[in-house]
Amino acid sequence: MPSFVIQEKCDACQGQEKTACMYICPNDLMVVDKEKNKAYNRDPSACWECYCCVKICPQQAIDVRGYADFMPMGASCVPLRSSDSIMWTIKFRNGTVKRFKFPIRTTEEGAADPSGGYPTDQDNLDDHVLFTEPHSLGIDSVPTLKK
Repeated sequence: MPSFVIQEKCDACQGQEKTACMYICPNDLMVVDKEKNKAYNRDPSACWECYCCVKICPQQAIDVRGYADFMPMGASCVPLRSSDSIMWTIKFRNGTVKRFKFPIRTTEEGAADPSGGYPTDQDNLDDHVLFTEPHSLGIDSVPTLKK
């Protein structure tokens, strides 16, 4: 289910030029209505449902209507971030509350290695060998069909 902004809670990250949700959205869907000073999802049908905006919002102003297999109709699912973890609080219609705490990735921004530590010496895009092969498979060479 795509994310939506709870307008009463949103403060557009206190009038910043670029809000946290705008910064984190991989599909550039989150924008700020300058007149209302509120963020919104400009195209919910294009939402990837990654929930990055939900997790990063400092005001907890972004929510989702979760799928019934993890969040029955009428329930709520609220994330709470700390510096080293994220806690999801699921509140069911009958009042039952469950909390799940998970560690978050602590890689500094810009510090991730795009190649994953694998050699980047493959220049031929027509080659049958994938980028990380044969190293990621733990073999010396990729088997090929004999003609």
